[in-house]
Amino acid sequence: MSSAAPGGTQEQGRSELGVALFLGALGILLIVQALLLPESRIARGPVGPGAVPTAVGILLVVVAGFLAVDVWRGGRGEPEGGEDIELTGRSDWRTVGLLAAAFIANALLIEPLGWPISGAILFWGSAFALGSRHYIRDAAIAVVLSFGTWYLFVLGLGTSLPVGILKGIL
Repeated sequence: MSSAAPGGTQEQGRSELGVALFLGALGILLIVQALLLPESRIARGPVGPGAVPTAVGILLVVVAGFLAVDVWRGGRGEPEGGEDIELTGRSDWRTVGLLAAAFIANALLIEPLGWPISGAILFWGSAFALGSRHYIRDAAIAVVLSFGTWYLFVLGLGTSLPVGILKGIL
């Protein structure tokens, strides 16, 4: 009979080694790809296009090594404490479905209706899916957000977002 609590170190395997292996492989891949980058003709000085990816790859390999050593010495990640979540609760698939519907509606309506209208539908649908039941206030905020972001992108960033049926008005 084990005296360890459920989820304790005696019941856990060495699954953290998989994370270390993944980080090490990702770091090696990053280093190899950085070394295979072609030399830039416009690069001046000692720092070329592969400097940052190589440094990140080296750091990933070092972190993977430290993690592997820690796991081999008995170190374990702390299990989820559930401070602000209910661990026994179930997923709220209705909310996920409503959010997915709002995003899909935005993707389908952005060209024919334009961003100002499809964005308002997205923002209002997201607020509704997340539990807000102030329909008029949410609609007003959604319209202000969608038109505001449209003007920010068009006037502030010089990027064109689809106008749709409001072409000639905006």
